[in-house]
This record gives sequence, C-alpha cells and structure tokens, in this order.
Amino acid sequence: MTATDSQKLSIQLILILGAIGALTPLAIDMYLPAMPTIAKDLMVNPGLVQATLTAYTAGFAFGQLIHGPLADSFGRKPILIVGIISFAIAAVFCAVSADILELTWIRAAQGFAGAAAAVIIQALVRDMFEREDFARMMSFITLVMTVAPLIAPMLGGFLAVWFGWRSIFWVLALFAVVIGFAVTARIPETLPKEKRLPFHLGSTLRNYAKMLINPVVVGLVFCSGFSFAGMFTFLTVGSFVYIDIYQVSTEYFGLLFGLNVVCLILMTSINGRLVKKRGSHWMLRFGLTVQLIAGIGLVCGQLLGLGLWGVVIPVMLFVGTISIIGSNTMACLLARYPHMAGTASSLAGTLRFGTGTVVGGLVALMHNNTPWPMALTMAACAVLSALFYWFLSREA
Repeated sequence: MTATDSQKLSIQLILILGAIGALTPLAIDMYLPAMPTIAKDLMVNPGLVQATLTAYTAGFAFGQLIHGPLADSFGRKPILIVGIISFAIAAVFCAVSADILELTWIRAAQGFAGAAAAVIIQALVRDMFEREDFARMMSFITLVMTVAPLIAPMLGGFLAVWFGWRSIFWVLALFAVVIGFAVTARIPETLPKEKRLPFHLGSTLRNYAKMLINPVVVGLVFCSGFSFAGMFTFLTVGSFVYIDIYQVSTEYFGLLFGLNVVCLILMTSINGRLVKKRGSHWMLRFGLTVQLIAGIGLVCGQLLGLGLWGVVIPVMLFVGTISIIGSNTMACLLARYPHMAGTASSLAGTLRFGTGTVVGGLVALMHNNTPWPMALTMAACAVLSALFYWFLSREA
C-alpha cells in the first residue's frame, strides 16, 4: 500500500467513524425544531414532548453499560452492526407511532440501540491510538460528526414544514441503513480474539466498582457528565426558548443552532492543533474555563435583559467546549484502562448521559415560559463540571 493509499484509507476511516458517531447527534438534533409541532399534532403539553428526548438519553445511558462489556468480549464490529440495525428499526417505529406514550417508549429503545455506536467508536479509536493521539483523532472524528448537527436542525425544520415531523424519522432510518452497509464493508475488527475478556456479569460489575472508587475517575466522569448535562439542557428546552419565547421561526431556529456548531468546529480544530503540544489536561482546563465564562454569561444576559442574543452567544460558547471537554476527559480516562476500553467507555458514557437525563428531566419540569430555568441550570452545570475536575482529577 502506498502512502497515498494509506492516507485515503485514513480519511475514509475518519469519515465513516464520524458518520457512526453522528447517529445520536442526528437522533437528538434533527427533531428539535419539530418539538412544538409534535406537541400540537399529538395534542400534548410541551413537557411530554421534551420527555421523549429524556427517554432517548435514558435508554442511551443504560445501553452503554451493556454494549461496552459485550464489545470487550465478542469484538467491536458485531456489536456495532447489531446496534445500528436496531437503531434503524426503532426509527421506523417512531415514524409510525400513534401517541406520545408510544413515541416515548420507542425513543428509549432507539437510545439503547444507538448507545452501541457511541461506546464502540471510542473503543475502536482507543484500540488504534495512544492518549494524545486518541484525543487528536477523536477531535478530527468529532469535526466530521459536527457536520450532522450543523445541518440536522435545518434539515429537520424543513422536513417538518414540508413533509411533517414523521419524515424526520424515516430519514434517520435510511441514514442508519447506509451506515450499516459502510461498517460491514469498510470497518475492520480492532480487538483480536486473544485480547478479548470473557463476559461475566460479576467481573463486569467488579470492574465498574473498581473505577467508581477511584476519585480521579469520578472527577473525570462527572466533569464530562455535567458539561454534557449543560448542553443537554439546551437541547431539551432550547427550541421552546427560541421558538415560543423569542418567536424565532422553525426554519430560522436551525440557522441559530448552526452557530453553535460553527463554534464547536472552531474549538474542535483548536483542540486538534494544540493537544499534542499542551497535553490533554491543559486542553481540558482551557475548555472548562470557557464553559464557565459561558455559564456566567447566560445568567448575566438574563439579569441585564439582553434578549435573544444574550442567550445565543453564551450558548454558542458553552456548546463549543463540548468536544474539548469530552475528548480530553475520555483520553485521560482510557489511558488509565487501556485493557478494558469498552467497559471504561460504557461507565463514562452511562454516567454522562445519566447525568444529562436527570438534569434534562428536572429542567422540563421547571418549564415556566421564561429562559431562566435553562440559564440557571447551564450555569450550575458549568460550575459543577469545573469543581469535579479541580478537586478530584487536576493532579492526575
């Protein structure tokens, strides 16, 4: 194989891995502009529609506990393919669901299936790269993944307007099928049989317990968890804040959401360029600082009555830090547990999305037709994220 062939293969691999990682961002972001429409169509209050997003992340969090150890025992590729196929099937059932309760349960099942992709993509990259290289490669993969959330709300908004909100789930199903074929044809198995761990429930639980009693691990996991919970707060109620409170049109919401992803791309590029020189911990501290400024800015925007842009700009900064914080916390964590990367990814992913689910559920209950619940919750998440890192993981 020539150098050029190798480079093409690497670019192809990054694109496919990025597309795999985009499944959950698409499943979350694509129907955000349609949430008010779904509430009206199914004749339910907005909180119940917001709960479908919480259901997805709850299934996603639980699924990661299962898929990671299975991937460590049976290989990455078969578990990944089963997860993608199940995701596509769930998307079809979402498209034909008749009421909000049915949609909520199916979204939970879809989240459970989608968890396979999220866990295994990190384990695949960890199989191939060491810590700083892992963070750098994950940054590039995240950069590819950001194309999905950039276009997802805009595409979802137009689909909802022109073809109805159910068309969003048909498109998700088609995308998953395409990715399934790409994985089958192009993704190699990265975990040799001799390195696989026998699957025993008892040993799996002991491995989880061993990590949970390590303060550095707890600090890293909840640093990432509260950072994600802050972003998830925006995903849960942001469409209602923009569309219902600030009277932004469904189509224009996608454009405002795209600003978040532009900031995410910029921050991801900075991480990819600097992480090899500065190290994962330095980049993590940088991301936490920017996130804290954004959280404080949200509260100040409300206190000063700055209106829509007093929300949009701090949210951009907050969302922009997600890839820096997420990739570097995982790089630091997986460097400690290279022999069970799938299990470590599962625990981190479960607690990250579990934290987001709990916080998102609380925010949905606090819905009061003002931006204050979102602003205060995101600010609190930024503070907690920094505190967990500072007191438990900073000296690692």
